Formats: sequence, C-alpha cells, structure tokens
Amino acid sequence: MFFLHVSSALCLRDWYFGQRLCSPVFVSLQVRVIPLELQKLFAHLLLLDQLAASTTDLTDSFGWSSNEEMSQQDVQELNRILFSALESSLVGTSGSDLIQRLYHGTVVNQIVCKECGNVSEKQEDFLDLTVSVNGVSGLEEALWNMYVEEELFEGNNLYCCGLCNNLVRAAKSAKLRKLPPFLTVSLLRFSFDLTKCERYKEMGRYTFPVRINLRPFCEKAERADSEYEYELFSVIIHKGGCYGGHYHVYVKDIDHLGNWEAPEEEAKPKLLNKDVKPPDSTLEREDPLSVLKAILSREESNCVLVDQLGQKLLDKIGVSWNKKFRKQYGPIGKFLQSHTDTFLLASNGTRVHLKLAGSAAPEPSQSADGEKMVDLSSPSDEHHWFDLNDSIVRPIREKDIEKQFQGKESAYMLFYRKLELQRPAEAKENPRYKVPVHLLQEIEEENGKLTQTRLEFDASSNTVEVRLHLASHYRVENGALQLCSSPQESVLQLPFDRRKTVGDFRLAVYQMQDQWEGDMALTVAKSLPAGLHLYDMLLDDSQSLYSAGVSDRSDLFVWNGREVGGVSIQTGEDWEPVLLTLLKPMEVVEDAAPGSGLCESPRGVSAGTTLGALRLALGREEALLCQEERAQGSPVSGWRVFPQDDMQKTIRELALRDGDSILILEPQALDTSQFTMNGDVVTVTTPSECRWLLVSYSPGGVAGGQEEGKTVQIPATGNMLLSEVKLKAMEELQLQDQLSEYSLRQVDRNGKLLPPARENMSIRQAGVKLTSTLFLCHGSAPGATQLFLFYTVGADPPSGPEMEIIVEETITVKECLKLMLKMSGLEGECWHLRKVDWCYEAGDAITEEEATLAKLKISSGDTLVVTEGRLPPKGFLRLPVWLYPGQGVCTGQPESEINHIAEGVAELCVGILAVDAELQFVGDVEISGEASLEDLKTQVMTLPNLQDLSVPSAEYLRFWVLEGKRPTKILRGNQLHINKLKLGSGTEICVQHLLKEENLGPKELVLRVKMGVPQERLYYPEVELVWDTAKECTARALRQTIASHYCLPLDKIEVAKYFPDKYEWMAVSSWSQQISKRKKKKKNENLQGAPFHLKDGDIIGVKNLLIDSNRNFSTAKDDLGKQQLRQEAEKKKKSSANLQNSESGQEKRALGRNSRRPELSLSISVREFR
Repeated sequence: MFFLHVSSALCLRDWYFGQRLCSPVFVSLQVRVIPLELQKLFAHLLLLDQLAASTTDLTDSFGWSSNEEMSQQDVQELNRILFSALESSLVGTSGSDLIQRLYHGTVVNQIVCKECGNVSEKQEDFLDLTVSVNGVSGLEEALWNMYVEEELFEGNNLYCCGLCNNLVRAAKSAKLRKLPPFLTVSLLRFSFDLTKCERYKEMGRYTFPVRINLRPFCEKAERADSEYEYELFSVIIHKGGCYGGHYHVYVKDIDHLGNWEAPEEEAKPKLLNKDVKPPDSTLEREDPLSVLKAILSREESNCVLVDQLGQKLLDKIGVSWNKKFRKQYGPIGKFLQSHTDTFLLASNGTRVHLKLAGSAAPEPSQSADGEKMVDLSSPSDEHHWFDLNDSIVRPIREKDIEKQFQGKESAYMLFYRKLELQRPAEAKENPRYKVPVHLLQEIEEENGKLTQTRLEFDASSNTVEVRLHLASHYRVENGALQLCSSPQESVLQLPFDRRKTVGDFRLAVYQMQDQWEGDMALTVAKSLPAGLHLYDMLLDDSQSLYSAGVSDRSDLFVWNGREVGGVSIQTGEDWEPVLLTLLKPMEVVEDAAPGSGLCESPRGVSAGTTLGALRLALGREEALLCQEERAQGSPVSGWRVFPQDDMQKTIRELALRDGDSILILEPQALDTSQFTMNGDVVTVTTPSECRWLLVSYSPGGVAGGQEEGKTVQIPATGNMLLSEVKLKAMEELQLQDQLSEYSLRQVDRNGKLLPPARENMSIRQAGVKLTSTLFLCHGSAPGATQLFLFYTVGADPPSGPEMEIIVEETITVKECLKLMLKMSGLEGECWHLRKVDWCYEAGDAITEEEATLAKLKISSGDTLVVTEGRLPPKGFLRLPVWLYPGQGVCTGQPESEINHIAEGVAELCVGILAVDAELQFVGDVEISGEASLEDLKTQVMTLPNLQDLSVPSAEYLRFWVLEGKRPTKILRGNQLHINKLKLGSGTEICVQHLLKEENLGPKELVLRVKMGVPQERLYYPEVELVWDTAKECTARALRQTIASHYCLPLDKIEVAKYFPDKYEWMAVSSWSQQISKRKKKKKNENLQGAPFHLKDGDIIGVKNLLIDSNRNFSTAKDDLGKQQLRQEAEKKKKSSANLQNSESGQEKRALGRNSRRPELSLSISVREFR
C-alpha cells in the first residue's frame, strides 16, 4: 500500500532525517507520532537487511484497524489525506510548511472582456493536478485543453462584465502561475457511464513524456527555461478494473542507491542479413511504414502536418489511407503513435517528424519549427529505473514506461521534479545520508539480531541427530536384525554437523566407543516391521554427511562390515525383510485349545527368499501354501493355493507385503468340515463354537499381574455392536455400579494398547476377529467426530513415555499442540508437531499450523511427536538435486556424419531416458521461494559433490524439473523468482552441465532428435536440437528445422513425436485447420497444443526417405510395452468394476455469487490518536 511514499521519499526523506523529531518536546506531542513512524520507515527501507519493511507501526499511528489496512482505497485519495495528516502533525515545527514548499502550486482563472478589456481573475491552489483521460491522446494534449485553449462566451452565452455592466462577449482561460518543485499529476482513469449506470476504467492509449516543458501552459513571465523544465521520476501503475486491483510503482534511482542490472527479458539484438535484397516497388506500396517513410524523406525538413500526410499518401499511391490501410492498421494517427522508433509527433499531435538512421535525434523539447516533441525511446541518462511491486524489486528500462500507456495495467499517477533540482554530492550512493544517529544505532542492533538469527538457524538446520545401532546388541533372526537388549543400551544419539565428512563422523564414533577393536563400518539402516535392515555402506571418508544422504534422525548401523553374531548379512533393497502372518489350523499345535480355529504367528522373511525355501524352512515340505483373497468382514474367507511354479519365485516377485497372511495347510486337513477345496481355492469356515470374544479386565491396567485380572467369555456374532459387548462384560465382571467410564481396546503383537473402538460400530465393522481378546480399560471411547491420538515429547518417539488424548477432528494443529503441552505440563512457544510413520520414526515437521487435523488426514491411532524448536520460516523450499552430465546444446549446424549414416548403431531406449542410468543424487538445497533461479544455481554449485565441477557462470548450467526420474521441463529466466517458476518443496531438479553458455528464450524448445536406422526398427544416438518457436510453432516449421539440421530435402523426411507413457508414435504433419461454426474463424495450428503437446525433452523420431522405405517408427520394445499396458488395464478394469457398485454420487453445490462490499471512506486520525 505504501509504495506511494517511495515516490515522495526523495523529497520528504531529507527533511525527516534532518529534524530532531526525537526530542522530548517533540515526543510529548501525540500528533508527532506520524512523522516519527515515517522517519523510522524510511530508515528501515534504506538500511534494514530484510527484503521488505513492515508498515504496521505506521498504520497504527494512523489509528487504522485491520479492516482499514486491508480494504482497497484510491491512491490519489490516500495521497491527499496523508499530506493533510502530515500538515496537521507538523504544526508548530520547522517543517510546518513542508508540504506547501514541495507540492504547492497555483492556477489562475481569467475572464477577459472583449469590449473593454477588463480582466477578472480568481486564483486556486493545488497539491496535485487532475487531468482528463477520456478523449485525449496524452498528457500534453490534456494540459493544452486546460491551460491554452480559451472558452468563448458569445451568442446566447454572453458574459456580464462588471465594468461594462452589460452582457458582452468574453474569453475564459486558465494558466499555471506558480509551479511547485515536485509536480504530481493524477490521471482520471475511472469514469461513469450514464447510459449503463456503471463505472468503468479508461484503458485507451494515453502518452506522457519523460521530460516536459510547461512554459506554454504558464503565465507569461521573464523566467529562465530551467524554471519550466520537469523530468519524470516516478509512475504509479494500477493493474485491474474499477472495482479492485493492485498498485505498483516505477521509480527513478536519483541517488544511485540500487543495484541495477540489465533486465533478462530484454530483447536480443537483431542481426542484419547482408544477402537480403531491398524490396521492390510493389512490396513498398503494400507496406504503410515504407510508404510514409518515403514521403517524409522527400520533405526538406523531414516533417509534415498530419493532415497533409494523408493527401501526400493519396498522391503517391493513388489510394487514400482509409481505403488501403485503415481496416488492418487503424487510423493514421494511431499508426504513427505505435511506431515511436520511426516517427516523432509534435506536442499538439498535428505534426510528424521522421527519425533519420545514423543521425542524432532532435532534442525532446524542440521540433523543426520549435515545437515540443514526445519521445520515450531516446537513450536514458545515467540514472536507472526500478519496479517496486510489494517485496519484489526488479530493474527496468526507461522505454518500459511506454508499456503503461494503455491497457488494464496502466499509469495512474505521475510524479515530476524540476530539472534544475540537484541532489547533494554526499547523498550519491549513500543510504546513511542524514539518517539520525539513534536510528543508525537501532538499525545496526536489529541487523545484528537478524544476522545472529540467521546464523543460529543455519547451525540448527545443519545439525542432525544420528541414531547409532551397535552390532553387539543385535542378532540375526528370520532375515532381519533383532534387538538383544533394551533400546536405551543399543541405540546411541549423536548430534553432528552434516557439513562435516564421513571420516570426521567415523572418528567421533571411535571416540565414543573406546572398547572397539578392528575395522568399523557405517551402514545406513532402516527400521522395518520385520526388524532392522541394512542398505548402503558409507565408504568415502571425504564425502560429507549431507552428500551421503544422512539427514536428521537417520539410522546408522555400526559393525565390522561382514557379519553379526557369526551370521553374514545381506544388504540392499533386494533383501528387505517382509513381515508375514502365518496361519495354521489349531490342531497342528500341540498345546492349542480345542476348537479355537486358526492360530497365527508373525514371521520375518527376506524378500529375496523363494516361496519353496520358506516352506522348507517351516518343515512342511508337503503342505499347501495359500494366500488370502476375501473382502474384510466376510464370514467365509477364500484362500488361493500357490501353484508349483510359484515355489521358485521370491517374496518380492510375488508382491507379498508386510502384514500379508499365508495359510499353511496339510493335505489331511481338507478332510474336515472347516476346510473345503474347489479348484485352487480353499474355503475356511469359522466353526460355531468359535463365535465368542474374551474380555479381560485388570484394575492395574494391561501391565498388571495376571492374578489381579479377570477374563470373561462373551457370546458374540459379527453383527453385534461393541456397546452390547461392553455392557455384557461389565455385568459379568460386576462393574455396572461403578461411576468410571470404560472402553474396549485391542492389543497388538507387541502388547501395546490400540485406540478404543467406537462403540456404535459392529464387531465386523471394527475389524475385531472372533475368539480374540479385548481389554476393558478406564477412559471413554472417542465419538463420531473425535480422534484418539498417541503423543510423545522429544525427538525420538521410543525414548519418551507415550501419552493419550482425545480431540475433535476439526481443531487446528496449533490448538492440538497447545492441548498436548498443557497435559504434559510444558510451557513456551518453541514447540512443533511431527507425525510418526509406519516405521515408528518421526517424520517431517507439520508446517500447516492453521490446518485442521481432518484436512491433514490425521486419523485415530496416529502418533504425534511434540518436538522442541520453532518451525523453519515459511517460504523456504527443500529441493533434491540430481546430476545429469550433458554434452552441450546443438547449434543446428550439420555434423561430419552427413545424413546421420555412421558405423555405430544404438537402440532407442523407450519409456525411460537413456541418461537415467547416469543420474546421480548430489544432495538437497534449502532456499527461499523469493530467491531467483540464478541464486538457486549458485547455491547448487556449493554442494560438496559438485565442488570439482568447473562452471564459469550460471549460463553453463541447465536445470530440468524431474517427474518420475525423467526430465520434463527446463527452468528459464535466471532473474525469475522460484515461486514464479512454480517449484514446490520436494520438487526434484536435475543439473545439466553445458559446454557453452545458454540463455534459452521463453519460446525456444529443446528437443531430443533421433534418426532411424535404414530398414531397421532401431535408432541412432540422439542429439539435442534447439527450436525457436517465436515466429510459428507449426508442423511445417518443425520439419524445416529438422531438415536443415540433417541437410535433407523437406519432402524426403518423416517426423513423429514419441509418447513414452503409451509407447506410441504420432506422425507430425500439417493437418487441415478446423473452422469454428460460431466464429467462422480458422484456429491457429500449434504443436504445443493438442494433440502433440510438444515440450522440452520430447523425443522426435526422423525417417530419411531417401534411404529408408520403412515408415514405421515403433520398435520391438514398444510392442512389449503396449502388451504390458494392456495387461495392467485388464486388471484395473476388473478391480474398478467392484468399486463402482459401492461408490455413491456426490451432489454439486451451487456457489452463490459474493456481493460486492460497500466502499468505505478513508481517513487518518491525527489528534484523537493515543
């Protein structure tokens, strides 16, 4: 909102900084608080080491509430009200006339009697000039209409002269009498349509000069020309409509305080082609620019009146402008205004002047006959311009101001300063100029605090806590590592700086383990449901922990690298253990209770173990192994028998996961009524004597002694409600008279109590198996809209005691954190929540504190960790970085291998890029979303794994966005902010090292072109081709580019785009343009639209028809891929058919249109504010 002060800062700042506003007398007056806050705001804008300065204190000094701060108001109204508030605040000080001295001017209105010559005058004051936009071509024309043209009183509209005492003819005019040092001009962009009874915004073209001479609009006086010369130094721009929008400002850097760099989107210089022949006379007659230039060049002074220009054009080509060019180019005046690089218009818009190539342009204030000229394309002086848009500041060229002449985003207020005003020499490049000492000290302290905060954050973000698992406390069991002692003894916590090397970390571990003998191996470990498993070993001692992928709460296994307890260890993903549930009939268990159904036992199995090896390890060589296939809650379960061929497949190949059940069935068991075999499906029926539940109660809890507990058997069925089970159990246990609340809970395999089941659910709905045991515990069960959560305090979940809480699912994360802190007896705000994953490890911090638990998909039974420490600042992104060694960009020149015929032949790798095997993970970067792409490139190059990569500048790097480990999009624009590039946290990027500089334009595509091997279903190695689509992005343009690259005739090539997801090729050829029935207009052909959707990194296949008659682009791997897709589609179709029956339709809500809020008047409280 307060970018307006930036426009006034150059004239107000020095006075604010030069006054002793901090004196006791000054501070005692309450009305002085506004200048004090403005003084402080200017100092923060200049010197505070932050991207943006807060205006909260200033708006508080205005007496504004949050509604007034956030409501949209007119900037011109704010300017006037602010000046009024400042004048009221500065009463009685040396700056009481500050606004008047800087902005005050006068206009004199005169009426001259034509009979006696009597002059009647009336003088008016102004702080800003308001000029019309409707029906006016520019600022100078508007000023001409206001202060040069006269209004005549004649005919029926006569003037009563006070001296003649009669109705006489008279002339009324207005002139500027006194000009202020700083001239503010407001453009009346908003108007009211009386016909439609609605407001609208004037978006037509409205020009204004960078320099302007106001002498023609002032009273005649003997003053120097410098008194009337003004230069533009700020433009406030409004983007939007009449009912809302956004303001930003262009500012000229008078004091050279900014760090100006050339804008990246600056147009590239056009290269002249020496071979181009001059156009003939026929082409010149069809080009209005050439015709007008020829007419003006024949004039002696190279200028002519606009009215005469139309007649001269008629004499030259025999046709008038309206008949020849008006339909395509518009009126001749509009055409001249749109070509400011060729023509200069006189100040009143009636004369046009031709710019001569190679000659100096005329002065902006003079034309051939002494008139003022409008020219924004003249070279700028040594001062630079910036665009201030909230917290984003970007450099611009002076010629960019022309873009704000018209449209939805157009100039709204103009700020001019007298050209003769000179800034003091000591103010140049000196942001501390006239800043009071106390503000300098205050800002230095704040900058010191900011630096210390950044250092602390950097240290905390780079300090990771690594969990060390000692091999002496583990044993190998069922393909996984199991603890032999308590977690406190076997797991050590070691905080360490992730920027240090693996060797430093190994030395620190040696120092902790004095008794260690022999070699020490550090291996990345992970806790799985089946146990601890080992992955990659840290071998390079010179590599940093960050590059090695060690993050906060990572697990490292400390061992000798060969065996644990005399048993060799298989490491890697291929040998991950899977926790399976093995089911056996109770008859095969010796000490089983009769008639109790099936007995289940968990067992960890390595993923690389075959099913036959598992059966052999169980000692059941003749047994049948079955996999469960049934819907949850069904009373009858079906089990598919694994065929004999599956015995040679591994657990991974069979797609068995943690928690999957396998039924082990001896052949003689099929003779019983409980098991029935039909084909390869075994049906298991729960016996009638097994339809009951055990409910256990212990006054001391589940951990209490067995002597104190009581267990009762309750008859139950799958449709019985849990509330009925609880009532019957309480009656059997004689607890119905107690006032305490109870709930039914299950216990997992580790003896941990699971969340209470909702009592309005049936046994089947709650997933409770018959013949199992429920525990009757103190405490109420959660309601339908409540969640039962576990939580611990500390960074490591197993180390702290686990507590329970019931909360509403509609509360926010912040409110939930407060409840947990209150129950734990903790205070302070330096806490945040983390969610425990299925491996019982604390995951990433929950950053959305204002989101509800239901929105974050937190459900009953989840475990949260209350962790000490503030959340990282919002707006920071963490981006994984991969390395892709590139070979540079193809320049489009033909290679030594003509027509791409070479000895080496490489098969096209479809579906996955050929470079996928070369992708290397180099680390993660944390960077603000407000940083530029160039900053991201610079920070990526500081990663330890890229230290040896020689990169002269950021232009030698190409950044891709990865999707499924496949580069899909190139990031362009080194000065663009990361937020504008639409990168989210976790977005994977790929770094490609180029052999030469690259600065891709927004219309340039990087394509991967492959030439087909003649008479074979193979392709030669790919090459990169940069295609400029600025002129056109059609099939013909692509074919011409590829034909030029391979030096082939255009009609002797075939081109197709490859779709790796579908394993299909689509021929790229010109198609018939479609005609819309409604508009009857041809749609432009564009390969970036449907059906090709051409983008960076796409594969383009090429067939040379001179030597290759095979027009089929597909390969053998395409056929295999299509077959695999068809098989997956059939499986998906079968599964979706079952889901469609259970899905219910959702009703659409009609969104009512929000009514527009009424506009409120804006005010600044000065005297009443306390």
